[in-house]
Amino acid sequence: MRRVEHVMGFPVSVRVDAGAADPGAAVAGVFGWLRQVDLRFSPFRSDSEVSRLDRGETPADELSPELSEILALCEHYQVATRGAFDVRLPGRGLDPCAVVKGWSVQKAAELLSAAGATRFCVNAGGDVVAAGGPWRVGVRHPERADRLCAVLEIAEGAVATSARYERGDHILDGRTGRPATGLLSLTVVAASLTEADATATAAFAMGVEGVEWAASRNGCEVFAVDEGRRVFRTAGFPVAG
Repeated sequence: MRRVEHVMGFPVSVRVDAGAADPGAAVAGVFGWLRQVDLRFSPFRSDSEVSRLDRGETPADELSPELSEILALCEHYQVATRGAFDVRLPGRGLDPCAVVKGWSVQKAAELLSAAGATRFCVNAGGDVVAAGGPWRVGVRHPERADRLCAVLEIAEGAVATSARYERGDHILDGRTGRPATGLLSLTVVAASLTEADATATAAFAMGVEGVEWAASRNGCEVFAVDEGRRVFRTAGFPVAG
């Protein structure tokens, strides 16, 4: 069972190979969940819960459990990076997208597991969560769209990359309010896409120091290319072959 849709601003592909009694219904549930997330937590929708909170229309003690969880994750990464990761930059509205994407796609993978799927892969704009491998995941070259700089092999878990090649200097260093510098790309492999995606974004915002920070996090393996074209790879990064 394979299906691709554009949701939350990027293409999402879901592949279910085994385990689910009704893979079509399971995959439909995934896309229904992601559309719900977009409606509820997008800062680009004026009627979303995030936008209402940002305008002061929702008291903090009336937040949904899901948004409370998202904001707690945002605070965790802000504290861990000493402010480099910040979803409330001066002059900009509340924007938790850097956490929402990985969090929501991880929840989608858990929906597949709950439906009985044992071998599946969800690719959300290049970030991947998979189960029942082995699966091979390519890491795009940071300067050549037609090249890969690494190929990973994973059985279970998630892969996320932060880089400039799709959206330019969209990741800001919360300590300065300016685009992050020092890295061309940084990829994190972790047990969940919640951890992999947020860690990749937070580390990229930190610049070169973010490589060591990401590598020190429990359960994270890292592959990074800095602006000098130097490559850093942790010993456990699962390169294929």
